[in-house]
Amino acid sequence: MYTLVWSAGFTRSAEKFIKRHPELREKLATILRELENDPFQPHLKYHQLGGNLKGVQAVSITYSYRITLTIVVFDREIILLDVGSHDEVYR
Repeated sequence: MYTLVWSAGFTRSAEKFIKRHPELREKLATILRELENDPFQPHLKYHQLGGNLKGVQAVSITYSYRITLTIVVFDREIILLDVGSHDEVYR
């Protein structure tokens, strides 16, 4: 199992995300539980980012929404950075 570490930025963006998309509350909770178990599950669509986000990874919530994160494999920690639309998290 991995430990989820909620950054202050992720906490703020998650609160805003749930207010704007209450229908995705359960989906987000499910994705977070699945990340704890195994972030490399194929259906999460885990992928590395490039450019100014090099060193950051992302997983999909839906086709339009993503979570950006950093995985510290040594400590088995997942540092959650942001949640939102493709354009919001990849800026």
